[in-house]
Amino acid sequence: MTDINESDLKIIDLVNARKSRLQIMNFGASIFSFKMKNKKGDLINLVVGPANANEYLSDEYRDEGKCFGASTGRFAGRIAEGKFEIGEKEYQLDYVKNDVHLHGGESGFQYKLWEIDKVHGGENPYVILSYTSEHLEEGYPGRLEVSAKYLLTEENEIKITYKARTDRETILNITNHAYFNLNGSGSVSDHFMQVHASKILELDEKNLPTGNLTKLKGHPKDFSENKLLGNRELDDVYITDVMESEFQAQLFAPLSGIKMKVSSNQPVVVIYSPEKLPDTWSYLSEIDKKYPAVALEAQNYPDAPNFRNFPSSLLKPGELYENNITFAFSVK
Repeated sequence: MTDINESDLKIIDLVNARKSRLQIMNFGASIFSFKMKNKKGDLINLVVGPANANEYLSDEYRDEGKCFGASTGRFAGRIAEGKFEIGEKEYQLDYVKNDVHLHGGESGFQYKLWEIDKVHGGENPYVILSYTSEHLEEGYPGRLEVSAKYLLTEENEIKITYKARTDRETILNITNHAYFNLNGSGSVSDHFMQVHASKILELDEKNLPTGNLTKLKGHPKDFSENKLLGNRELDDVYITDVMESEFQAQLFAPLSGIKMKVSSNQPVVVIYSPEKLPDTWSYLSEIDKKYPAVALEAQNYPDAPNFRNFPSSLLKPGELYENNITFAFSVK
């Protein structure tokens, strides 16, 4: 699958004064695990992913395409037929399956070995990783220099900053694809979720946007008020009403007492709660077979390059792309 060897894999430990531990892996610039104390004082892992880092290099990992904890790009989400235009020029991306190009393609950022540029220990520890995507990699124009910074604050916040620059016009949409289970095991069916959104994108049978927006009031997927997740499969694009100053979405698990608030400078949060995850490998957590985790992905609209009424995903030379995401954890 890849010329990356097991010996190339590195995991960086970031530990704060509360003994919370964030592990970042250079493959895919991924969150490998995050452990913090629950209301009983037990240290539990809240991030769902394969137990063995070597599994990330397997053919099965790529085939399943679940992007555990990874930095996905160049374009997170779907692009119809893998086509888009910049000016008068049309680009055809390399990897298209069932008329959809997903998460940057077969060799997106989530499958790359990122450089570890800096590790800072002590108070508010962080790591900075980087990757250079060459012109026409996966069919995308422009030589792109991208960095990912993961900072663990003393208040149990995971602050992620993605930055990128290009040497020619291109499109870009990066997000983090971590799966969370705030109980540290079992199912997320007992989690409560709230999303500050009054609309979601209407999607077709291929989960591609139609361009229409659907009002959430009275909709079964309306989480504007705190509501039990239950046995509900989700893969939806929530257009959030607040950005950065207030949380866009939150999860709460009564069993552990842990709450997670998500905020960013991005216009949508994609909520992905699959009915099941692959049983190809064992997991860091003892998760249930059904509804084991939920991902909250702060990003731009999927297929944004093909809709004029969506926020632009165009990045030009001299501009700085920046996506700031915060996962803020607390216990009660």
